Amino acid sequence: MSILRYNVRLPSLGRLTFWNYLSAFNLRPRRCLTAVAVGIVGTLWLWYKTRKPPGVHDEARPSDGDPEEVLSEVVTEKSDSDSVSEGPKNGKRAADCSVDIAESQKRPRTEEEDSEESDGSECAASEDDDFSCEYDSTWETSSPTAVSHRTDRRESEHRTFWIFKHAARDMQNYRHDYTHKPARQHWNQKVRVEGDDMANLNFYLGKTPSAPDGVFIDEFHSEWYGKYNKLERVHTFIQWLFPLQEPGVNKEARELTKREIKAFLEHDIAKENLLKSYKLMLDFYGIELSNEGTGEVQRASNWEERFGNLNSNTHNNLRITRILKCLGTLGFSHYQAPLVQFFLEETLEHGNLPDVKESVLNYFLFAVLDRTERRKLLKYAFLNYEPKEEFVWCPKKIQLTWTTKAGIPYPTQPLQATVQDYCEDGYSSNTDYV
Repeated sequence: MSILRYNVRLPSLGRLTFWNYLSAFNLRPRRCLTAVAVGIVGTLWLWYKTRKPPGVHDEARPSDGDPEEVLSEVVTEKSDSDSVSEGPKNGKRAADCSVDIAESQKRPRTEEEDSEESDGSECAASEDDDFSCEYDSTWETSSPTAVSHRTDRRESEHRTFWIFKHAARDMQNYRHDYTHKPARQHWNQKVRVEGDDMANLNFYLGKTPSAPDGVFIDEFHSEWYGKYNKLERVHTFIQWLFPLQEPGVNKEARELTKREIKAFLEHDIAKENLLKSYKLMLDFYGIELSNEGTGEVQRASNWEERFGNLNSNTHNNLRITRILKCLGTLGFSHYQAPLVQFFLEETLEHGNLPDVKESVLNYFLFAVLDRTERRKLLKYAFLNYEPKEEFVWCPKKIQLTWTTKAGIPYPTQPLQATVQDYCEDGYSSNTDYV
């Protein structure tokens, strides 16, 4: 049978299928499916490249819920311009190293106190400066007429700065109390149902076990302490020990809710258990808590062995980021800076943990909620970082102020590697949803 002038033989009605007709017109099904798949992938790639990054101009957007309703009896004075609503997010701050856990949670520092104690020249930067990141509100932004310290646009396209900018977006969202809710990581991740908004608190009060492991909080502290192989191998417990308002890789875990955070801060047992969980993980990393009032930490007796494990298993960098975020959310924000200071000293001053250094600068440091402490940590990092011309974690105007006061020459050597070079090497996103 022929159709018009095309010599095409159609299949009989008994074999009338879509694939038979494709074959009749000399169209190979595999090629057709490949073409469709390529078209879909190309469309998705163009959408991803042209979409507007979320949160670039939303710093003033208020967080969900009224902070007065969320906290009621908890002080809600702002301690960081990064935190749109204080709520239970920032916890409380230690005022005396000799006080116990309950007394150590004092009122956070306000922005006015920050400005009184800091030199204005060390806090102001221009948006046009090299290494000025729109996702980092650590520094005061000066007027557009201020002197710019941009030397070469190529420097702000350096691959290290590009990685920092990618990380800064996530850390800013955390410090702003999740104004942009992260999407679930698993298509089949359980959706929270009514009455399930206290799963993390019930776990920390010993009422329910973790899932899917089925371990109660007391069992973690007594039976998992010092079991380094188990802590390294199992990846579903960290979301229960250090819950966040964002999803993780454990689809059985639950995200924190505002109501749950408020209730957690009112339970001494829950806070005491969180402190035990923190000590458990510090021991796993070869660190010990030397002062419960201030959060100061130091090397443990087995630090060399544990540092080796930490340096060779980089997924622990994501765990530490989660731990720092959780400490800031559940009332131990004063523990953040001492832990970050410890890692800065080990990586920059002592030369340990080379595979942890990048995460310390990109993630750990910017998890600190107290902006004054964050500035101090950045200053210490810059003065101990070599080579200084490759330090991209604060604007150049700030770097120039620090080098002038320290009496050291300001680095002028231009950076060479660009984002394009890094993409060609094969960049993979370092998302820290653990």
